[in-house]
Amino acid sequence: MANNDMQCMLNDIGIVDFTLVDLMLYLDTHPTCKEAMEYYNHYVKVKNKMMKEFSMLYFPLTKEHAESTTEWRWGNAPLPWERSC
Repeated sequence: MANNDMQCMLNDIGIVDFTLVDLMLYLDTHPTCKEAMEYYNHYVKVKNKMMKEFSMLYFPLTKEHAESTTEWRWGNAPLPWERSC
């Protein structure tokens, strides 16, 4: 079940990341839109929280989320050819 939970979390992070890319594209053409900037800032916080939670439960997705108090966890992720990514 943990693998399914991990996949769901990765999927949710991907959805938020897609939303951020879409907002960035919108902001490129509407740089003064305060509402879009508020949405962007909100989803940056959401993504950072999700990435931190994922890295604590499974493995860090970026080096910035590799912090740990007991061991260095960067590199613990399965490699793409291991079919668990």
